Amino acid sequence: MRGPRLTDLILAGVAVLASRHSLVAQPNGGPVVTNQDLLNGFKDPTRWLTYAGDYSGQEHSPLTQISPANVKTLAPRWTFQTDLPVGGRGFETHSLLLDGILYVTGINDNAWALDARTGRPFWHYRRDLPSGLKYCCGPVNRGFGILGDRLFKVTLDAHLIALNMKTGAVIFDVALEDYTHGYSATLAPLIVNGKVIVGAAGGEYPTRGFLAAYDATTGERAWRFYTVPGAGERGSETWPGTDVMARGGGSIWMTGTYDPDLNLIYFGTGNPNPDFYGDDRKGDNLYTESLIALDPNTGTLKWHYQFTPHDTHDWDSTQVPILADVPVNGRIRKVVLFANRNGFFYSLDRSTGELLFAKPFTKAATNWAQKIGSDGRPVVWNENGKPDACLSDSRGSTNFNPPSFDPALNLFFVNVRETCVVYVPIKPSSIKVGEALGGGALQRYGEPYGALRALNATTGERNWEFRYTTYSMAGVLSTAAGLVFTGDNEGNFIAIDAKTGKALWHYQMGGSLWGAAPTTYLLDGRQWVLVPAGTTLTAFGLPE
Repeated sequence: MRGPRLTDLILAGVAVLASRHSLVAQPNGGPVVTNQDLLNGFKDPTRWLTYAGDYSGQEHSPLTQISPANVKTLAPRWTFQTDLPVGGRGFETHSLLLDGILYVTGINDNAWALDARTGRPFWHYRRDLPSGLKYCCGPVNRGFGILGDRLFKVTLDAHLIALNMKTGAVIFDVALEDYTHGYSATLAPLIVNGKVIVGAAGGEYPTRGFLAAYDATTGERAWRFYTVPGAGERGSETWPGTDVMARGGGSIWMTGTYDPDLNLIYFGTGNPNPDFYGDDRKGDNLYTESLIALDPNTGTLKWHYQFTPHDTHDWDSTQVPILADVPVNGRIRKVVLFANRNGFFYSLDRSTGELLFAKPFTKAATNWAQKIGSDGRPVVWNENGKPDACLSDSRGSTNFNPPSFDPALNLFFVNVRETCVVYVPIKPSSIKVGEALGGGALQRYGEPYGALRALNATTGERNWEFRYTTYSMAGVLSTAAGLVFTGDNEGNFIAIDAKTGKALWHYQMGGSLWGAAPTTYLLDGRQWVLVPAGTTLTAFGLPE
C-alpha cells in the first residue's frame, strides 16, 4: 500500500510540521455525505459534490447572482498556486465543495483541502509514485468522488484510494490493474448507490479497457465490465480473434453520468488499439468508440451505441454524456446528448439507446461521413475521408473538455476544433505489452481554429458561435442567469451571453484553461466562480 510522501508546505510565513501528511489545520467537523446528498445535486448551491455538480452532467448551475448585467465587475479574490512542475498540462480537476472546504486534485497525484474563502490549505496529499510509469497524456487527474467522510481518487499507477476527508489520511488502497502493462487512471470517480465506479486509461498501449465498481466502505470490487469482450461473448464477433481482443483498447478515462429514475450509468469508451492501423482488427471493434449504459448495481450492459465503428483516427468517445429532458415532436423525451470527436452531435433515448438525431457540428465531420444513416451507422466516404478533403485530427472536433446544457434555453454549449489532416496508417513492427502503439501518423494542412458553439438540443442545429483567435480545450459552465463561462488556450477566462454568444468580459489567467470547466457555488450568501488554469486555481467574485 502506498501513502503520501513527506512534504513541506509554507503558508503565510508559517513553517508547517509534516509527518506523512502536510497539515496546516483540521477543517471543522461537518455532516457526512449521503447517497441522498448526491441525488440532490444543485438543490443546495453551497455544495458541489460530483464531477459536474450533479448526476446529469449538465454543468449548469441554478445560481443567478452573477449576471450579464454585472459580470463585467467580476474580479479575482484569491489564488492558490502550486509549485509542481508541469509540461503543458496542469489542473484538469473539478473541485468538490462541502461546508466551505474545497477538495482538489492535481498533477502527479497531489491533492489538497482548501479553505473556499481564502484558498488556504488544510492538508496536502502526495502519492509516492513508482518509477517507470506508462501513461498518456500527461500526469493529470480530474477530481475526487465523495461519500460519507471519504474522498475517492484514482492514481497514475492504476489504483483506487480512499482518503479521510478531514485529514487526507489513506483509508484503503486497491489496485485496478498492473501499471507496468500501460494501465493508468485519471478520471473522477462516479459514486452511485454506495459504489465507487471507475475506469482505467491506457488505450495507446495494448490493454483491454474496463469499467469497475468498488464498495465505498471496504474497497472490495463489486463488478467489472470489459469494454472489449472475451471469447464467445456478445460483441466478440466484431473482432478477428481473442489475441486481438486481449489488447483491443477501449479505455475509459472520463467520468460518466447517472439517471436515478432508470438506474442506469452512462460512460463513453476510447479508441481501439492500435489507434491508426486497423488492418489486423477487422470489424466494428465493439465496444470501443461507444456510449454504454449499464446497471450500476451489477455492471450489466443494458444498451450501447457505437459512434465510430472500426475507428482509425483516435476519436475516443470519452466525452461527458449529458442527460436532459428535451422537446421532440411535441413531447418531452429523456435523452442523452453527446458531442463526439468524429464531429457529429447525437441525441439518443437514454432508456433504449434509440438514435433521435445525429447532426454535424464541424465542417470536417461531413468530410468523414456523408451522414449518419437511419440504422445509426455512419455512411463514410472511405477510410481516409472524402476525396480532396480532410478530417478532424486525433484530438477531434471536440475532446474530453466537458460541454454544458442550459435547459431553459434548450442549448448545448461545446468547444469545437476545426482542423484539417490526412491520416497515414503504418503497420506496427511489433506489439509488446507495456509499449505504446500508435500505428500511423498525421499530415496537417492549414491553420486550425476553435469556437464555442451553441447547438439546439431538439434539432442539433447551430444557434450561435463565438470564435477564438486560436482554439480551446477548456470545459464549459453555464448558469441560470444566462451566462456561459469558458476559456481558451491563450489563458483567457471568458464570460459569454448564453442567448447571443456575445463576449461580456474576460480575464487573462496566465495559463491555459485545459480540460476542466469552471465551477460556481454560493458561500456566505455570495456567488463565487472557481477557475483552474495551468498550475493555479483562482476564485472570482463580485465586489462586496
